[in-house]
Amino acid sequence: MIKINFTFDKTPSSLNFKKKILKKYKNYPIKQADCIVVAGGDGFMLQTIKKNYIFNKPFYGINCGSYGFLMNKLNYKDIFLKLRKSKKIIINPIKIKATNLKNDKINLIAINEISLFRQSKQTASIQVEINKKLIVKKLIGDGILISTPAGSTAYNYSANGPILSLNSGKLALTPISPFRPRRWNGKIISNRSIINIRNLSPKKRPLALVADNIEKRNIKMINVRNFKKIKVTLLYDNSTNLIKKIKREQKKK
Repeated sequence: MIKINFTFDKTPSSLNFKKKILKKYKNYPIKQADCIVVAGGDGFMLQTIKKNYIFNKPFYGINCGSYGFLMNKLNYKDIFLKLRKSKKIIINPIKIKATNLKNDKINLIAINEISLFRQSKQTASIQVEINKKLIVKKLIGDGILISTPAGSTAYNYSANGPILSLNSGKLALTPISPFRPRRWNGKIISNRSIINIRNLSPKKRPLALVADNIEKRNIKMINVRNFKKIKVTLLYDNSTNLIKKIKREQKKK
């Protein structure tokens, strides 16, 4: 028998699922569980992964939110059977080391993407370096984002960034509403790259850093790289496989 730890969001849909499902299944503590079943939306899934990846358990998401790109469809069928038949997908998050105006050191991880975005009426003024090579001397616009394949269909795609295959080994570097240079549309880079982004005018043009659902403000610079030491295992039904979802998004116009 599979030992499951259930984690529920506080939305009405999640709480209704909780009420029904805990009548049928025991909810084990995470340390005793074989996997973590997450009932909620994408935001809650990301929050749960970040909180619990240290336990090295696979995550099976059940969509009790709106879109639920990272989740499986909501149903009340045999969860044990679904878990046994599920397919594994392993992803690596990206890690971020940032410094703010007070010279505080900030360490974050992101599963989907990170963004540096202007936090005032002033446009952002940003310098981008990849593997110690200057890529953009001065990017003027609303900001910039770095997306993993898992997050490339979300904010990145809305900002006209590319959709990346899950096994591509790539990251998408995408400007947000760029004013200068006008013809720079971003760059697809290896996930082995080391990215350094500097705020050229941190006092006059303050920037907010957002890593998935965590925000830090007044950022001076960030260093971004693949977090190879962390491997997050996601479980999917065949019909809701993340690879299939990404391929479907690539075909949409």
